[in-house]
Amino acid sequence: MGLVETGVGLIPGGGGCKEMLLRCGDAKQAFELIGYGKVSSSAEDARSMGLLRPVDGITMNYERLVDDAKQAALALAPAYAPRGPRTDIPAGGEAGFALLKMGVWMARQGNYITDYDTVVGEKLAYVLSGGRLTGEQRVSEQYLLDLEREAFLSLCGNPQTQQRMQHMLKTGKPLRN
Repeated sequence: MGLVETGVGLIPGGGGCKEMLLRCGDAKQAFELIGYGKVSSSAEDARSMGLLRPVDGITMNYERLVDDAKQAALALAPAYAPRGPRTDIPAGGEAGFALLKMGVWMARQGNYITDYDTVVGEKLAYVLSGGRLTGEQRVSEQYLLDLEREAFLSLCGNPQTQQRMQHMLKTGKPLRN
C-alpha cells in the first residue's frame, strides 16, 4: 500500500495529501512518504507508516474481503452521522514550504531526483505546507483539498507528466524525465 503518484508526475489528488498530513501529523513525514512513493510491505507496515489507522481492519483472506467490508459497513450504518469538515489542520505556510523546498533542492543536488521530479516535489511541498500562508496557521480540509486539486490539474496539463503517464501505460515502468 502506498501513494505512488509522483512516479507518473502527479501528486495524490483525491484527498491523499490531506489525509497523509492528518495521519502523519507532520508535513515533512507526509512529504517523504508521498514524494518518494514509499510503499508498505505488509498491512502492519502500512499501519506503522500511517497509511492505515489503528482502527482500520485487516482481512487476511482475500476471499473474505468483500464480505468483511460489507459487514463493517452494515455495522456502521445504524449510528452513522457525517461529521463536519475539520477547520483546525496546522499548516506551516511559507516557512514550512521553504523547509520542504530545501529538501527537494538537496535531493536534486545529490542527483537522487530529476529536474521534473523537482517540479513535482515543489507542488507537493506547496500543498502540504498550506500554500503561501504567512506563518503557521490552521486551515480547513476544504482549503487543502482545493490546493491539492489545483496542483494535480496543473501537473496533468504538463507535457512531461503526460510523457510519464504514456510511458508507464506502454511499458509498466516509470520514466525518469
